Amino acid sequence: MTIHTLDTGSLLLDGGAMFGVVPKPLWQKLNPPDDQNKCTWAMRCLLIEAGNRLVLVDTGLGDKQDDKFFSHYVLPQWPKNQLLNSTRQLGYDAADVTDVLLTHLHFDHVGGAIKREGEALRPAFPNATYWSHPGHWDWAVNPNPREKASFLTENILPLQESGQLHFFGEQYINLSGLELIYVDGHTEKMALPKLTVGNKTILYCADLIPSAGHVPLPYVMSYDVRPLLTMQEKERLLVQAAAEGWILVFEHDPVIEAATVAQTDRGIRLAHTGKLADFL
Repeated sequence: MTIHTLDTGSLLLDGGAMFGVVPKPLWQKLNPPDDQNKCTWAMRCLLIEAGNRLVLVDTGLGDKQDDKFFSHYVLPQWPKNQLLNSTRQLGYDAADVTDVLLTHLHFDHVGGAIKREGEALRPAFPNATYWSHPGHWDWAVNPNPREKASFLTENILPLQESGQLHFFGEQYINLSGLELIYVDGHTEKMALPKLTVGNKTILYCADLIPSAGHVPLPYVMSYDVRPLLTMQEKERLLVQAAAEGWILVFEHDPVIEAATVAQTDRGIRLAHTGKLADFL
């Protein structure tokens, strides 16, 4: 198994929302905001080569939305087709992807799963099986008021209509070295891929720990539907990661791709940081 990180562009989100109850004088040291209080965040996906399988984990924002939508979330010079460009840099095209594993269905994780062709919306990866958790799918298609703006029908329903959607549990994504950990603090049944490569364990943190700055337990996003549960889930996984030397991959950190963590007298903190390739 070979694991690559993919750059799919940057996302602008309010710093206060991303750091919750943590005061601005603290979080602005981690990710300085602009004059609108927005910070720049990565949308870092994974591409996994495993035998005859090519698995994409999350898909970024995509490029099918209108200019008004993008004006809220990206800089004017934001590159279109960044996900496909990054995939091609590794020698693959959209048709080569066999599986798309969606950690959850918020627009900055699933937007690139669908492309617009004229008035039609179609899967961006024509030969891929798309994977989601059935409980999370139901949560997304019947959204609560808090998350409704994050679940866009144009990102979700075309997957079902295409016939390419499968659910974890009904037809499990059978890939040696892959385990899925489900967490419910950020949203219902978010799936975190845990990958074993030789003697290394990699956890793709998705929105449980979106950046290296979110490792301390109180640093929890205001977007989380169950923030106290998020803290419990973080603590459980971080304790195990520190004890077993896991490599954590951060989907949204603008600088730090990956890190290990360690127990300290202040709780669990970063130990070593770098590119994912530095750890493998």
